[in-house]
Amino acid sequence: MVRDGYYYGLMALLAAVLLAWLTSPAWAVLPLLFGVFFLWFFRDPERTVPNTPGAIVAPADGKVTDIVTVELAGQPRTRLSIFLNVFDVHVNRSPVEGLITAVEYRKGQFKNAMGSSSAEHNEQNIVTVESAGQTLVFKQIAGLLARRIVFTRKVGDRVARGERIGMMKFGSRMDVIFDPSATVNVKVGQHVAGGESILAVASPVATTADLPAQVEVRA
Repeated sequence: MVRDGYYYGLMALLAAVLLAWLTSPAWAVLPLLFGVFFLWFFRDPERTVPNTPGAIVAPADGKVTDIVTVELAGQPRTRLSIFLNVFDVHVNRSPVEGLITAVEYRKGQFKNAMGSSSAEHNEQNIVTVESAGQTLVFKQIAGLLARRIVFTRKVGDRVARGERIGMMKFGSRMDVIFDPSATVNVKVGQHVAGGESILAVASPVATTADLPAQVEVRA
């Protein structure tokens, strides 16, 4: 469980005790229910991270709501969006192994995270990771209820695929933006598990060692 769950649960328990003492035990039922909900909401189950080469895993639990082509730095990219409702696990994980090269927090609005405009206008944290010669960007996007985005890493940190990197409190959205050459492995409407479900498999990047040896031609 995420540590915050104990804080929220304890506050709900204290409220229940005070209400029962000052009024009647019946008034303690509601805060007790909230306490149970908070303990459940901040759960942090272990996940089996796949070792498939080039795998891009889901950074969060939720439903795939969009798979579209967008432009990033003048180049076409695939953007895959995941919507988290209040019943999903809200711990976030790195979709790939690599080096964090940029982190940008943008203030913004708190519109419905399922709307396409939320990708640009809502409050969000944008993380860039260099992985195996390719650049991947993922966004933690606030929604109607998500009012706090937590990111626990910084520029220069190396992350493992499926490693915990933060969370979003209550409903929200995650976008993953990657090279269009990657083979998408999910479809719109599918529910995915953070750190476990493979969203796409990136194509290998050719290196000097991968190129065929030059053949000498003699006259």
